[in-house]
Amino acid sequence: MADSILVPHLADAMVRVTEAAAIAASKLAGMGDEKAADQAAVDAMRTAFNAVDFQGRIVIGEGERDEAPMLFIGEEVGTGKGPAIDIALDPLEGTTLTAKAMANALAVLAIAPRGGLLHAPDTYMDKIAIGPGYPDGVIDLDASPAENIKEMAKVAGRPVEAMTACVLDRPRHAEIIDSLRSVGARICLISDGDVAGVINTTNPDTGVDLYIGQGGAPEGVLAAAALKCVGGQMQGRLVFRNDDERARARRVGVTDLDRKYQLDEMASSETVFCATGVTKGGLVDGVVTKPGVTITDTLVMSSADGMVRKILSRHRT
Repeated sequence: MADSILVPHLADAMVRVTEAAAIAASKLAGMGDEKAADQAAVDAMRTAFNAVDFQGRIVIGEGERDEAPMLFIGEEVGTGKGPAIDIALDPLEGTTLTAKAMANALAVLAIAPRGGLLHAPDTYMDKIAIGPGYPDGVIDLDASPAENIKEMAKVAGRPVEAMTACVLDRPRHAEIIDSLRSVGARICLISDGDVAGVINTTNPDTGVDLYIGQGGAPEGVLAAAALKCVGGQMQGRLVFRNDDERARARRVGVTDLDRKYQLDEMASSETVFCATGVTKGGLVDGVVTKPGVTITDTLVMSSADGMVRKILSRHRT
């Protein structure tokens, strides 16, 4: 189709965009400055976008225009030629991880034809996600964590003690953790990076069966776009702490503030997802710099054909 996001040059270009952001951020790994690392990733990503022949529009970005000088929600990027594309992005998912040179920092984006991604506001979202292989409806955001992991274990034919849930290590998740442990489930706590946490449910090598918890709504859309490429289930519901956040949701077109979103509502059409490692992690390796060359590791996925590819690139320096 004319506006397919799988035009080879465009999919390849998105890999180059996340690579550029990852390389820029990696130069500040371990330096203790979260803002500088994030800004370096943002600047590099924006420059790379503007070299691509497409009509790009940021729908998940660094915030609203008055809060983000670059890559704000609604910003247009690209040359203005070619297909009209919506973009969800996080130039540096894991600013703290990068500042402390800890594992699993990523430069991440997802693209879809216009209207193909939920315009989620910059608020929190309750999320639950699993990888492929389970019947529809096996998880439910409105069921308890214990009920969800027990139902998954039943369907999988495994004892619940052999099931592992990934949860962000936050005080707000104490009840989730207690619920899971009450039935004997294992818990993998992560300090940051819930996009990678969701994606880990799709890879048996990680040992993660379920992702559950409250994190950023923008990251929820990115994770949904990734899951759509490889199969899986996800539900999310926006969480509002005050009237300002409710107003923010209405500004991006959210009318039902209590809606429970399904995966295909967060990513409703063909998607491509790219993640380049900034620091070494379980999903991809981090940027490696050697004399005269920089090496990047990128995961790229497509929902059109279920393609999952790892791209190891050498960049001359």
